[in-house]
Amino acid sequence: MRLEHKLLRDVMTRGVVTVPMDATVKQIAAMLSKQGLSGVAVIGPDCEAMGIISDMDILKVIGKENWENIPAESIMSSHMETIRPTCTLGEAAKIMNEKNIHRLLIFSERGVGASQRPIGILSVSDIVREAARE
Repeated sequence: MRLEHKLLRDVMTRGVVTVPMDATVKQIAAMLSKQGLSGVAVIGPDCEAMGIISDMDILKVIGKENWENIPAESIMSSHMETIRPTCTLGEAAKIMNEKNIHRLLIFSERGVGASQRPIGILSVSDIVREAARE
């Protein structure tokens, strides 16, 4: 099967790492570093995705007054690009290129489970890894 036709459900990273909206930048930075990640989903009290924070979002606030205690809610990107697990890598790559983003949250199909809770994440590095396997 050609790379661009592979389904996201076969490639995505399952088990999205999340942080609550009140997590501090220092806590998030420690989590990213410890787990070797470049981004996390921010969730509300009902576990629905509210935003996403990347390592670049953290970099933007380092050096600001009291940066360590800034809450996730203040630095997260609330506009998240999302996609379904039955979409293809080609579709995901097109969205990422057009929007100049490095990760997409993957949500269950409509009507299946909790549709606003991420079930996976796809990053540029996931696509590059698949390309190397081809």
